[in-house]
Amino acid sequence: MEVEKRSEDVVTIDVRDARDMLQKGYLYLDVRSVEEYNKSHVENALNVPYMFITPQGRVKNPDFLAQVSSVLKKEDHLVVACNSGGRALRACVDLLNAGFEHVRNMGGGYSAWVDSGFSGNKPPEELKIACKFRG
Repeated sequence: MEVEKRSEDVVTIDVRDARDMLQKGYLYLDVRSVEEYNKSHVENALNVPYMFITPQGRVKNPDFLAQVSSVLKKEDHLVVACNSGGRALRACVDLLNAGFEHVRNMGGGYSAWVDSGFSGNKPPEELKIACKFRG
């Protein structure tokens, strides 16, 4: 029987490694909310929210794995990212447990991508949403 994967089993990479992997054919899975994604995102990113913001707070997307499986194959090579790293780490655990084999968490999330200057020439404050939900 497979041992259930935990956050310690997730490989986390920095944004420079992530950029290199994307240039080599990895796919970018953005697990931020649609609102965050629509404000700004990595080119060619796929957006499947891991959590929804509701009046009661954040709620995990109950269809996350089904939605990911409808657009990606388990053998695809993925870089998974959110705003700062917390949601993406949890999403990676779920993906590994669902049989996705080639999953990498982008440490620091989209905020680190913007801070590294990879998002073009817009000022960072125009690209990033103030994140009240770090972690």
